[in-house]
Amino acid sequence: MAFARWIVIPSYGKNGPVHLMQRPIFRLVSQGAAWVAVFIILSGFVNSLKAVKLARIGQVEPALSNLAVSSFRRSFRLVLPATAATILSWFITQTGAYDTAKRSNAYWLYTTSPNPSSSWGTAVEDLVHAIRTTWIYNPENPYDQPQWALLYLLQAMVGVNVFTGIVLAELNDSGYPLRFARFSPLFAPPLVICALILMSFPSQFQDWAPWSDLLLRWYWRIAPQNAELMRFWPTLGAQMLTFTVVMSPHLRRALSHRWLLWLGKISFPLYLLHGSFMRSVLAWLLFARSKLTEIEEEGHQYMRYPLPGAPTFLVVLPIFMLILLTAAHFWAIKVEPHFGTITKTAEDIMFVKGDKSPTLPVRKD
Repeated sequence: MAFARWIVIPSYGKNGPVHLMQRPIFRLVSQGAAWVAVFIILSGFVNSLKAVKLARIGQVEPALSNLAVSSFRRSFRLVLPATAATILSWFITQTGAYDTAKRSNAYWLYTTSPNPSSSWGTAVEDLVHAIRTTWIYNPENPYDQPQWALLYLLQAMVGVNVFTGIVLAELNDSGYPLRFARFSPLFAPPLVICALILMSFPSQFQDWAPWSDLLLRWYWRIAPQNAELMRFWPTLGAQMLTFTVVMSPHLRRALSHRWLLWLGKISFPLYLLHGSFMRSVLAWLLFARSKLTEIEEEGHQYMRYPLPGAPTFLVVLPIFMLILLTAAHFWAIKVEPHFGTITKTAEDIMFVKGDKSPTLPVRKD
């Protein structure tokens, strides 16, 4: 998306020509809202899994306690790494390492690359402001733009939008997945395709392509009054996709490949690091041999590094992905354990072991 903004829209104009990467499923590379919805549902699922098992055998108090501890733990494991990633990006900004990205003609790179602060004192104030605004309504982190989604993920971990995950946890612990296992090859493929198409719903110019225009018209017919257009269909698609995976042993087996499990392990570090690495390492690799060129944009002249040709991208992108995946792996095995230690300490302080007091108040009458 940093170099191909046209992927966001469903076609080159109303009923105009359509690139392959603008078509349903292929365009999922640009569907941030859809993947955030998947992450939120999975957070609710994982957060509720043990609590549901305990509740099913009548252990209500341990179930509620487990849910409270799990929510507390996951909140820390979200906020601490995100804060560390913000500090890293803040430091990179102050050293001027984003200057190449700031001067490039890649829209996402130059619009999300902040300027260094006027002094280190001001820089500290800017850092505190960035960390605070990440976790408030309409979140915005000037040092790491992809963190816009973290507030919604945090809300999911403490109860908001967690209902689907709880239902999936209940379903997973029931006998239905086993009962329908033999029918999985029949129902799973069409449900997955349908889910991915819904997740592909564009965030703008929905009436430009016939498939998204159809979904747009159905949205106005069936959506609740306060529904959000850009998230309605992607969220339903994410719910359908996760439901299908829970119900299909074949999909679960396919998604349990060791390389996919490894990608899942480094997915959050990858999410936290990719923006900073794109604005520094990727920008250096792409524009290292470029010269500033006068470029006209909206009637104004700017000196920017022009985008390189396709051969440069074909050489640079695999190198960049190797560097990024290595950094994410290192973060997962070397940095994340420290956040786990801090979380465990806070957990021991907040939740006293051996405390038998009920989680919910008990009537005395």
